[in-house]
Formats: sequence, structure tokens, C-alpha cells
Amino acid sequence: QVQLVESGGGLVQAGGSLRLSCAASGSIFSFNAMDWYRQAPGNQRELVAAITSGGSTNYADSVKGRFTISRDNAKNTVYLQMNSLKPEDTAVYYCKANVKRYYSPVNEYYWGQGTQVTVSS
Repeated sequence: QVQLVESGGGLVQAGGSLRLSCAASGSIFSFNAMDWYRQAPGNQRELVAAITSGGSTNYADSVKGRFTISRDNAKNTVYLQMNSLKPEDTAVYYCKANVKRYYSPVNEYYWGQGTQVTVSS
């Protein structure tokens, strides 16, 4: 099995910064695309940022220029640096990873449990 554990959420004032981490553990052969999603109360889960195994990135328009996704392949960890936070960034943030496990013929998706980010005005 594979586990994803997020950390780094919390309460911050508008204009502040947070850095989220998502560490994967388990029987991982290769660690492919990794994404950060968020879900605010009453809203659908939305893609915030994505990074491929090669390091190419993609961002939602609402966070471009403020958020940065990165990864450390040696640590099987993906990060989300969030700057200039706004109250509308308040949500539960989830990481999702595309992973190939040892002895598995297919790639699989795994989700973390989520971490709360609250931005006060």
C-alpha cells in the first residue's frame, strides 16, 4: 500500500504564507505526477497545482504567481508554497499522487487525508 501524509496547514492572516508538504511512503517503485487540490465548504474539489515527474508544472488561474509546486523525488515528497494568501484560499488541501508500486503492472492514484488552510481577513 501507499500512504500520503500532508502537513503544514494552519491559520494565517491575509497576505501571509504557508508551505504544505505531502510525503508518500510504502511500496513505491516510481512516483509520477503529483497534484494539489482544495475543497472549500459547499464547493467541488478543484485542482490547484500539478507537477509531472519531469518537473513541468501547471496552476489554476486563481493561484498563478502566488503558489509554487515543487517536488523532492529522493524523499517522495511534494510541496506547495503559498504566498500572498487570500481569504478565498481557505479550504482543505489534498495531495494526489500517481504511483507505480513494486510488482504492480499499473499506475494507481492515491489521495492524502487533507490539511486545513484558513486565511483570515
